[in-house]
Amino acid sequence: MITGGQRSGKSELSENLALAADPCPVYLATAEVLDDEFRERVALHRRRRGPQWSAIEEPLYLSRHDVEGNAVVIDCMTMWATKAFFTFGEDPARALDFLKEEFMRFTAQEAVFIFVTNELGSGGIGADAMTRKFTDLQGWFNQFVASEADDVYLTVAGIPLKIK
Repeated sequence: MITGGQRSGKSELSENLALAADPCPVYLATAEVLDDEFRERVALHRRRRGPQWSAIEEPLYLSRHDVEGNAVVIDCMTMWATKAFFTFGEDPARALDFLKEEFMRFTAQEAVFIFVTNELGSGGIGADAMTRKFTDLQGWFNQFVASEADDVYLTVAGIPLKIK
């Protein structure tokens, strides 16, 4: 698992780790492209990764996809949690239960999984109830995945710090 703030170097670290494990890794994108600015971000990521990568776009049901034998970058847990949060009526407990169950189904495959997430809790208290509920969900989900992960990295200013 790789966590950190926005533009901290998480994606590049995850891609480098995947390439070290598999010459043709899989990039599983959980975000849905809804505007031109985001579409350009996705295009930049794709150009940086290169043609040896295969890509899967899946916002919610990761376990639908067979990634057996591959290194897989899941970018990112925050967008995945966002989709679950709104799918389950902004109920953090229901969303967290779903995410944990789906995580366990997906990671039951024999593969190298590299989960990328955001460290939202470092940014202060949200201004409204919905934001606070989502930040709680993200923090709990990060804790769960970190407990299941063999290695956990925190990226700060492009520098990876191994914390587990």
